[in-house]
Amino acid sequence: MPALLTGITLAFARALGEYGSVIFIAGNMPMISEITPLLIITKLEQYDYQGATAIAVVMLVAAFALLLAMNLLQAWTRKRQGR
Repeated sequence: MPALLTGITLAFARALGEYGSVIFIAGNMPMISEITPLLIITKLEQYDYQGATAIAVVMLVAAFALLLAMNLLQAWTRKRQGR
């Protein structure tokens, strides 16, 4: 179970910043199918570097928070099992 949770968390953290493959399937309908990489590119095309940076930093913090939570959960599980 811990390996499965780790794999899911790593995949989700990686998907938060994915651009190449996801950008082609995004519909870009406001409030329905917008994705963060598309929002970042839109901000960059509008020369809104601060907005693009803000979105990217939020996604980076979210990915790091997920990875930290997974590491804490694994440490707690190991401690509880006595390993």
